[in-house]
Amino acid sequence: MKESIDKITCGLVAVCLFMAGCQTTKNIESSAIKPMPESFANTKDSTNSAMIDWRQFFSDSALIDLIDIALKNNLDVLMTFQKIEIARADLKLRKGALLPEISGGGSVSQRRFGRYTMDGAGNRATEITPGRMVPDDLPDYYIGLQTTWEMDIWGKLRSKKKAAFARYLGSIEGKNIVLTNLISEIAITYYELLSLDTELEIIRETIKLQEDALSMVTIQKQAAAANELVVQQFDAQLLNSRALEVEVLQRITVSENRINYLLGRFPQPITRKKSILPKEIPAQVKVGIPSDLLKNRPDIKHAEFELMATKADVVSAKKAFYPSFNITGAMGFQAFNTSYLFRSPESIAYTAIGSLTVPLINRSAIQAQFKTAQAKQLEALCNYQKTIINGYIEVYNEMNNIKNLERAYNLTTKKSDRVNSVNRDIIGAIQNWQGKLPGGIDNTTKCPPI
Repeated sequence: MKESIDKITCGLVAVCLFMAGCQTTKNIESSAIKPMPESFANTKDSTNSAMIDWRQFFSDSALIDLIDIALKNNLDVLMTFQKIEIARADLKLRKGALLPEISGGGSVSQRRFGRYTMDGAGNRATEITPGRMVPDDLPDYYIGLQTTWEMDIWGKLRSKKKAAFARYLGSIEGKNIVLTNLISEIAITYYELLSLDTELEIIRETIKLQEDALSMVTIQKQAAAANELVVQQFDAQLLNSRALEVEVLQRITVSENRINYLLGRFPQPITRKKSILPKEIPAQVKVGIPSDLLKNRPDIKHAEFELMATKADVVSAKKAFYPSFNITGAMGFQAFNTSYLFRSPESIAYTAIGSLTVPLINRSAIQAQFKTAQAKQLEALCNYQKTIINGYIEVYNEMNNIKNLERAYNLTTKKSDRVNSVNRDIIGAIQNWQGKLPGGIDNTTKCPPI
């Protein structure tokens, strides 16, 4: 009867401890993700450019070579690879926590029990070997294996593993973010460099025309067909163009060094093709359906994996309130003399302990960890929503930018054609006037003083 009462008591205590550990705070219901528009600015095109490899967007071999160098040497890219290694190591750590930990070792000690103690009195009347009593100073040699294992009954360790795996995938998408931004920035800077080359060529051609015009106006002044004010106006325009030439040269240097920085090298000239802008234009970008396009963006994928990781962190933090079951044990050889150490089975020693622990006093600390995990989950949810909205707005803005650039390009082309036509008429009139001067006066002819 007494044994039955003891068993019932132990069972009730275990149930009480279990219920105490299972009382946790409730999960916070996350707000719903806002629905995404079905199209970009009423665009019905379903072709998705996000599925196209970046090499297919560029036809300039020099630009492709620069990007290849940057993908190998850029310091930000190299740093992201190390972040991936860190995440991979953390994932291995979480996987290893699910398995028993086994270690080997040995120890050497010597004990002496007081004579007027239970151990001392018992040892004085005990033979350690036939005919030999236990000595007062008793050596102890041990060599064997020890193991500890936390049984993941509630899935706490598995949740930590899921969080580590999600962050590992997120680190890979973080690398893709860096690669995407790197390719984009190199391409933008490269085409800006080409535009600066074209601008510099136009300025230098303008300078040449202005020098010719200044010479002609000087001749007109000598022939009393123009005054000093006109000469000074043409000279001021020439000086302004030369100042623009110096400014463009500085901008070219800055753009070249920006590319060199992205390539992870010190300043040096950038190899590029000349007059490529009007001939080789990247293919038209197709945005497609927002959900199909945005799900390929690495920043959105990274935010999604971080959200998955924080959800797993919340589950793991909640399971910390539950009882934990640990198994510890050891097995090896133990003897008072090395000559008896490996005698089997007399020298074999082992221990096996199973323990059930429930957090009681430190529940406030665990609850604080749980609330922290919940706050991080909500933060990740907001960041995920913000990343989606930002990605949609970026694509929307760039679509309108492409349309407006196309319109501006067409208007600028018409303007350039008209300006060139007017310039040709002016140059023709000046040349016609020059041909009518007495003696065929040219830039080097000096008119006699009047």
